[in-house]
Amino acid sequence: MPSDISTWLIAVPQTGDAVGLDQELQSKLDQAKALPRSNVAELLIPSLKTGTLDLLVTLSEELPKHDTFFTSAVAKIVDTLRNLLNNDPKRLTQHILVNEKTCDEYLLDHWRWNAGKYGSQRSLRDVVDSLVKEMTSIDNVMKNKLNSYNLAKGSLTQMQRKKTGNLSVRSLVDVVTKENVISESEYLETVFVAVPKSMVKEWNSSYERLTPMVVPRSSTKIAEDSEFTLFAAVLFKKVRDDFAQKCRENKFILRDFTYDEKSLGKQREELEAADVTEKELWTELLRLSSINFSEAYQVLVHLKVVRLFVESVLRYGLPANYTGLVVKPETKTTKKTLNILTTHLAHLTPQSKKGGASSGSGARAEDIMGEYQAIMDQEYLDFVFFEVPWVVS
Repeated sequence: MPSDISTWLIAVPQTGDAVGLDQELQSKLDQAKALPRSNVAELLIPSLKTGTLDLLVTLSEELPKHDTFFTSAVAKIVDTLRNLLNNDPKRLTQHILVNEKTCDEYLLDHWRWNAGKYGSQRSLRDVVDSLVKEMTSIDNVMKNKLNSYNLAKGSLTQMQRKKTGNLSVRSLVDVVTKENVISESEYLETVFVAVPKSMVKEWNSSYERLTPMVVPRSSTKIAEDSEFTLFAAVLFKKVRDDFAQKCRENKFILRDFTYDEKSLGKQREELEAADVTEKELWTELLRLSSINFSEAYQVLVHLKVVRLFVESVLRYGLPANYTGLVVKPETKTTKKTLNILTTHLAHLTPQSKKGGASSGSGARAEDIMGEYQAIMDQEYLDFVFFEVPWVVS
């Protein structure tokens, strides 16, 4: 059963019965209230160079792999956009455009083969190789740019993490000032201790006696948050280790921090530079993702049309003239839509499947279908059928 979250691409032989096919189906689907007329459009399938039968069979086996890669590449670009835009559907919609059109408009509004890039006079092999080369290039560019952005974002996040959290863990770069430390001294140093708010009274009454050689009345409140109060105290350098041990025993947290004006200035500059770099790469990646989504989606659709053409030649034979349709199903009427399509195109059913032919004519019908029907990777329908997944914002 075809998916109801994809747009259907259909191909049938270009015969007298196929003239005005899109209008006939539009009318039938509209009357059956299966689909509005705007959800059905003609798809002009180019007359590409067929090449040899061996080439067609090789491509029929090869194209599904390319299709999977192309679909994945487009999906990754959409995921990148979604992450950059914080899963905001409205903003995402503004960036998943194809030549300034929505994906539906691109497919349903007189889609045309891009002859300028993929001339129909080129061999099928050249066309496929060109599409693969283009998508591979897009995918590699996106990988490299995304990797650069992720590295910059990771570096910024690591720096910012030091500025978050409570006073027992966060960086003290923007908390401690020059006035909070004693001037350079050969014997004395200022230490910083994060004290749980419930233990502030205990700290005030005991810090002078935690070890010998703590300067009396040197405790100064520096800052506080919802969990901790940060104090500065002055002691002799030689008792620092003992003081640290006593702090641990009393559940006071001695912060490993030494005030250095040059070092602090450098840290602030590094943080500012990392922030600027992350913003620049974010903007660049967003712009590149929008451009590459448009390009990649077009390449994907062109590959789908090549698959339509190749499978049509293998199924219907020459001359290689085929009529195409674009159908956008609706979730509640997908089955009805498929039934109408199948009924309207029932004349394409081989005689052997209708059961009304002799064994001889049945064998001939099988010959018409081609001995290569087994290589088709989808459930058999009376028409050649492929799907373009919807890009959901």
